[in-house]
Amino acid sequence: MKKINLLMCMLLCLVFATSCTEDFTEMNTDQSGFLADEVSAKFFLTDLQFRLYSPDRFPYWRAHLIHADRYAGHFTFGHNSSWWSDELCYTYNAGYTDATFGWLNNYLGNILNFQEFVEEGGDLENEYMYAMSLIIKGLYYQMYTDTFGMVPYTEAGVDGILTPVFDEQSVIYQGIIADLDQAMATIGDAETTGVGVNDAGENDIYCGGDLQQWKRMANTLKLRIAMRALNAPGENFATAAINQALSAPLLDDANGSVVMTKDFVISQWAAAAYGDIWHNFGGGSDWTVGATLINMLQDNNDPRLSSYAKPAVGGSFIFVNNAETPDPNYQDRLDFVVATLDEAGADYTLATAGDETTIEVAPGQFIGQPTRTNGDTYPYVRYDMFSTPSDRVIQEKGSQVDAYPEIVLTSAESYFLQAEAAVRGISGGDAQALFATGIKEAMKLWNIPEGDADTYIATEAAADITSGTTDERLEKIAHQRWLASYTDGFEAWAVVRDTGYPAELAAGVSDQIIYGLGNLNGDYPQRMRYGSGAQDNPNFSAVQGIQGDDLQATTLWFAQ
Repeated sequence: MKKINLLMCMLLCLVFATSCTEDFTEMNTDQSGFLADEVSAKFFLTDLQFRLYSPDRFPYWRAHLIHADRYAGHFTFGHNSSWWSDELCYTYNAGYTDATFGWLNNYLGNILNFQEFVEEGGDLENEYMYAMSLIIKGLYYQMYTDTFGMVPYTEAGVDGILTPVFDEQSVIYQGIIADLDQAMATIGDAETTGVGVNDAGENDIYCGGDLQQWKRMANTLKLRIAMRALNAPGENFATAAINQALSAPLLDDANGSVVMTKDFVISQWAAAAYGDIWHNFGGGSDWTVGATLINMLQDNNDPRLSSYAKPAVGGSFIFVNNAETPDPNYQDRLDFVVATLDEAGADYTLATAGDETTIEVAPGQFIGQPTRTNGDTYPYVRYDMFSTPSDRVIQEKGSQVDAYPEIVLTSAESYFLQAEAAVRGISGGDAQALFATGIKEAMKLWNIPEGDADTYIATEAAADITSGTTDERLEKIAHQRWLASYTDGFEAWAVVRDTGYPAELAAGVSDQIIYGLGNLNGDYPQRMRYGSGAQDNPNFSAVQGIQGDDLQATTLWFAQ
């Protein structure tokens, strides 16, 4: 029988993506080559998928944890055991930025390589896997453009074009929607990518080979992008796209969210997790959970609190103003610590004897650390005083466990977006019913019992949008989207920029005694700066005149 040796080398390079763990389907290889009926593009799909949401440790640390998760206000550095103050990344750092830009900029090549195999006339032609690739491209480009703004899109990867133009966000958004429409039309009523070896099945670690779930995901992504573009300067396509999306199947409670199960056996240099950072470097790399998140959960009796975070260790904390090198702002910073405990409703005692102040914090309490504290406040922010991520989030590698999943796109967001459309009068849906279902779907991701979710919805004002002004109702929806994006910092950050909520994050900081104002002068970060290499493209010079200066404070099109 005919053998396909051309693909042998590449398939062997990808064996780890399909055979090195129990989560990625095993692939047995014939040492003399692959028979025609043994080769499928599905063996390339797994690698493409997990590298977008679980890249190796280098970008996972720098892109996710150092930037997006902290811009989102979910995680904080700056405690007295940390290597850094919490001003890190609010002050531009070329090395960390380059890591993020390099990862996202280079990921496109993975998509294009896969598309070459599965496109019409390709060696492994499969129209349904090509549709998958268009949807993955949409997921990727939405993250990429919402991080940096204008990026190469229409000419990216086009044969013969080595220096593609940087496209405006409005162009990229409309291009993504067009690709999603094409993908959904291709899928139609199909349920699988083929039969036998051509059925993506378990090699598809997003949807398990279910093409109708891919279609629902694509339509939900279309709705997200259109809602984000709504009312941006010059926008003329969002309302039509929103209505189209609302009239077609979306991610729902019957079919659930699209999440990627974390693999805790595969090497951190292939697919990383938070635990690879937490456990490999000692206390210096540890982080705490942000006060905005903890307080919002705690103040509203949210049952996700203990799933998201662990209680603070607590203990006795002594503060003394060093007589040899006194801090002129000692009392201000000490008062800040006390105010933080008060805002958290913490159980503590404070005693002052001479020049020494002792704060006793009872163990077992959820206390969040304020965001963006500066280097001078650093010694006052005691690690054991604050909550850290739950064990599910910082799970160590070594065995398959029920750890947090990587969020691709959730049914919760689908319902929140539908509720927002109803509140804005775009659709006639029951906003409260949609909102409540979204909350229940968000809690399912963290295994919250249905009864606890029902109680929260029935008793907490945070879960009620039946009354209030339009802005007040939209604020509650934005808060739930932000909460549901925990561990998906890129999306949570985008929610804050787009909606302005949570307001205390979007407002930035101004007290330079306590906070690190960074290069932003205290403003909330609106984007990341381009990494090294972007300037080598002669078309880069046009970006400033359209988008603005290459600064973190430059507001992107969707957030204007």
